[in-house]
Amino acid sequence: MPLSHYGVLAGTLTSHVRDTPDDQGRWYHVNLQLSAPQGSYRCAVDVDSKQSQVGVQWKVLTVARSAIAPAGDAIPGYHDLVTAPTTGALDHIRHPALVDNPGCLFVVAPPPWLAGLFPRRPWQTGSNIDASVALESILVIGRRTLVWGEPFDVGLGVHNVHQNQGDPLDSQWASENGIWQDGGVMVERPDGSFDAFVSKFSSQASKTDDAGHPA
Repeated sequence: MPLSHYGVLAGTLTSHVRDTPDDQGRWYHVNLQLSAPQGSYRCAVDVDSKQSQVGVQWKVLTVARSAIAPAGDAIPGYHDLVTAPTTGALDHIRHPALVDNPGCLFVVAPPPWLAGLFPRRPWQTGSNIDASVALESILVIGRRTLVWGEPFDVGLGVHNVHQNQGDPLDSQWASENGIWQDGGVMVERPDGSFDAFVSKFSSQASKTDDAGHPA
């Protein structure tokens, strides 16, 4: 079954720190602290495995406020989201603001003047440090920040801040596959748009069926 809970946290970024280089968990994180009326939330953003050969891929892009409505205008605090296209939920494979190139809808490549309307948003690949640097490039202390993922069972926080679909059917995470439940981090810009960081593991498929399983 998909994630049992999914939503978006809106708050003010107060700090961020990478995991220490030791045995602090299996996965390497950049940890964000967001202030909201309920308290300080820890958001653990996975940026690679420290104990396996699973690599990480990511995108850094700018997203219009209207593209993530109504999440873009969410009041401070955590909000559950229905996993559907119009609720503010994210889907790395289906959301028009996040997909690699909407221009691929053309049978042939569009002319240059039209291609500019469909910017490429390819996945970048690198180490956990490369991914950490990419995420940190959009973080600004004191800025309004949105984090999509699954809330902690105990305490204030959000995890599964990465793609949550496309895991191989024989993996331990396949049961959590689902569409419109992907994680991400977005930081509001002065003009009201958002700088965004989304990530996936190299083992996760880039095409999925309606259940979020590899197509």
